[in-house]
Amino acid sequence: MPPGCPHEAYARRQLSIRTLYVAENLSDDKKKDEAEKAFKAIADSGPAGYAALAKLHLAGAQVKDGKIADAVTTYDSLAKQPGADDLLKSFAQLQAASLRMADADYAEIQNRLTPLAGDDAPFGKSARELLGIAAYKAKKYDEARKYLEPLLIDPNASDAIQDRVKVIMAGIAAAEVASNTVPPTTPSPSTSATAPDKPAEPAKTEAQPAAGGAAGADKK
Repeated sequence: MPPGCPHEAYARRQLSIRTLYVAENLSDDKKKDEAEKAFKAIADSGPAGYAALAKLHLAGAQVKDGKIADAVTTYDSLAKQPGADDLLKSFAQLQAASLRMADADYAEIQNRLTPLAGDDAPFGKSARELLGIAAYKAKKYDEARKYLEPLLIDPNASDAIQDRVKVIMAGIAAAEVASNTVPPTTPSPSTSATAPDKPAEPAKTEAQPAAGGAAGADKK
């Protein structure tokens, strides 16, 4: 069969379909190592559409196994894959960024998510939520508000997103109150020891009237 002929393309698609089906069954049967090999085979050599699906399956399995770095690499590969569906590529970018939230600095999260944060982007609201959280973690509270506050009044933002945003906004407010509170100054224990002695009060004599006593009675 000559390379590039329609029959070869059809055969590759059919092989990818069968391999993907087998890989999914292996995954369901808890045969993780075999399933991973099958998904990798499709991801590396299958047609673009099937390779993208295989990478999604593979990344999800890697997350379940705690292989976070491997999952990020797989998602990043999908996000850059020529010929893959744009929606899947955006989803892969979002997932990779969310997995990096715990360890990445704010600049990395910005680079990953800013291209996804447009108003008309399919995952724009989720991207802005993650950007706001990353800014909050970096103590960039004004930037966090820029991303999060519009979500609170966005009628298309889900209740789950708005509930999470409210928690973060409360955290921002608490952090700002704490940073603006100056703790009271405690005098040093040595202060009283070094202060000059107060002058002694003159001793009362019998000739001096007691306050509010005889002196008051003397007045008519």
